[in-house]
Amino acid sequence: MKNILLSFLFLFLFLSGFQAQFAVGHTTITFNDPTRTGGFGTGGGTGRQIQTEIYYPAVSAGDNVAAANGVFPIIVFGHGFVMSWDAYQNIWEHYSSLGYIVAFPRTEGTFSPNHGEFGMDLRLVVQKVQELNTNSGSILFGKIHPNSAIIGHSMGGGASILAAENNSSIKTIVGLAPANTTPSAISAAVNVTVPALIFSGSQDGVTPAADHHTPIYQGLNSSCKTFVSILGGGHCYYANTNFNCDFGETTSSTGISITRAQQQERTYSVLDPWLDYTLRENCAAYLVFVTATEATSFLSESNCSAGLFPVISESFNTLTSSVNGISYQWYLNGNMLPNSNAIAFTATEIGSYTVEVTFENDCSETSLPFILSELGSKELEMEYTFHPNPTADFVNFTNPSMVPLTIQLLNLSGEIVSEQKVLDKIDLRFLIEGIYFFKIEKFTYKIVKQ
Repeated sequence: MKNILLSFLFLFLFLSGFQAQFAVGHTTITFNDPTRTGGFGTGGGTGRQIQTEIYYPAVSAGDNVAAANGVFPIIVFGHGFVMSWDAYQNIWEHYSSLGYIVAFPRTEGTFSPNHGEFGMDLRLVVQKVQELNTNSGSILFGKIHPNSAIIGHSMGGGASILAAENNSSIKTIVGLAPANTTPSAISAAVNVTVPALIFSGSQDGVTPAADHHTPIYQGLNSSCKTFVSILGGGHCYYANTNFNCDFGETTSSTGISITRAQQQERTYSVLDPWLDYTLRENCAAYLVFVTATEATSFLSESNCSAGLFPVISESFNTLTSSVNGISYQWYLNGNMLPNSNAIAFTATEIGSYTVEVTFENDCSETSLPFILSELGSKELEMEYTFHPNPTADFVNFTNPSMVPLTIQLLNLSGEIVSEQKVLDKIDLRFLIEGIYFFKIEKFTYKIVKQ
C-alpha cells in the first residue's frame, strides 16, 4: 500500500511540475451587507462595507487585467489579528498561480476586532464572489468554479470556523494556527460538518495548540478532519514578515527550529493536494495528501475514511465493509445487488462478493473479492472468540478442536502480512498500531493492535 501511495505522490509531483503557472491579476471590490453596519471601505452600497482584495489567474500580471481561460475555485482568506492582507502575498502568489481565485476581506483589522462580524464577512464574501460568475460586467464573468473554501490564519482561522458553522455551501475549511475567538470558535466547531484541515506549529506560543488548535480540531463535527502539527514551526511563519505578528511571536514562542520558507513549503506540501481533492474533486490527490502528512516533519492525525481500501469481513453470513463512507454498493459475482447500500449486507447465497464504498467528492474504492464458499451457521461461528481486543502484544482465542490452526493476518489493504500456525495464541508484537483482520477457515475477524 505504501508503494502505491508513493507512486501517486510521484505522479502528482510530476504533473504539478508541468501544471500551467498562471500570471496573477488583481482587482479590488467593496461588497456590502445591507443588514449590518460598519466594516472597511466605501462604495459598496448601503450597509456594511467589506473591501476585498481579489487575486486571480490572469493572462498577464497587473490590476484589472483579463482573467485566464478556465474556471477557478474560490479561496476566501481571513487575516490574523492586526495583520493586513498584504502580509499574505505568499498565499495569493502561490495559489492564484495554481489556478485559484483568492479573496481577502480587509475588515476587522484594528486592535479591537469583532470576531463575529469577521466570520460573517468571510461567509458573505464567498457568496458575493460566486455571484460575479453571472455578472457580465465582471472580470471574473464565467470564470468561477462552483466550489469554495474558507481559510484563515490565527484570528482569521477562528473566524473561519465561525463562518463555516452550519454552512454546507463551502467544500472545506482550513485553519492555519486558528485562534479561539469571541464568540468561541471552539464552541462553534461542533456545528462545522464540512471536511476540515487544521495546521499547528509545534512551537507556537502565540496561540498554543493545547488552548486553541487542538480543542477546535477535537470539537469539529466534520465528516473528514485532519490535524497537522509542523514540527519546529511557529505561529507567524504561514505569512510573510509582519511587524505585529512577529513581535508577538518573539515575546511568546520559543524553540522555533525551521525557517519561514521551510514552514510555508511544508504547509503547501499538505494544503496543495488537500485543495486539489476538495475543490477540484481530484480523487487521486487524496492519497497524495495522506502521504504528505506522513512526512517526518509532521505529526498528524485524521478521522477520514476517504482513500482507505475496504476489506470485507464475515460473521453469520453478514458481510461488513472495514471502512465507513457516505454510500455503499454490494456486488455478487460482478453484478450489482439491489437494495444493498449499507455498510453491512446479509448474504443468502454463495459466490464472490465485493463492496464499493463512496467517500466525499464522489471518490470511491472497491474491495478485493470475498469468496463465500458456504453459508455458515451461528453455532460454527461461535467456536472462535478473541481476547483481549484491542491488544498490544498477544491475542488469545478459543479453539475447541485443540488442533493447531493456520491463521492469516491481513492489513487494511487486504494484503497478507503474516501467516501463523498456532493453537490458541497469536503474536502481534511485530505489528505497528492499527486495524487488522484474521482469517480462520472461511471466517474473518477484526483485531485492533494498540
